[in-house]
Amino acid sequence: MKCAYKVHSALGPGLLESAYEECLHYELDKNGLSVIKQKPMPLVYEKKKLDLGYRIDLFVEGKVIIEIKSIDALNPVHFAQLMTYLKLSECRIGFLINFNVQSLKDGIKRIII
Repeated sequence: MKCAYKVHSALGPGLLESAYEECLHYELDKNGLSVIKQKPMPLVYEKKKLDLGYRIDLFVEGKVIIEIKSIDALNPVHFAQLMTYLKLSECRIGFLINFNVQSLKDGIKRIII
């Protein structure tokens, strides 16, 4: 989370999601963490792997999913998206981070399943 706070402190709210994603990826990598950006997340249906274009914004250390937003407010659909990624990836921890807030503490939501 310290990396997310550093990015938000440097950039503030109001930029595109892709800018925050790129900067957070850079900060996590700089701090020695293994990070995959835009990791494909296939859906398995009846033992058939379907690539439907789902992408995890940042996949950290093969254990944590970070879904980045830059929007006015988080909605239930954003939580559902992260929950779906957690289930499909069999990860237990995810963070939904909305950078379009004055104080980042108001934009970070942690989900554990």
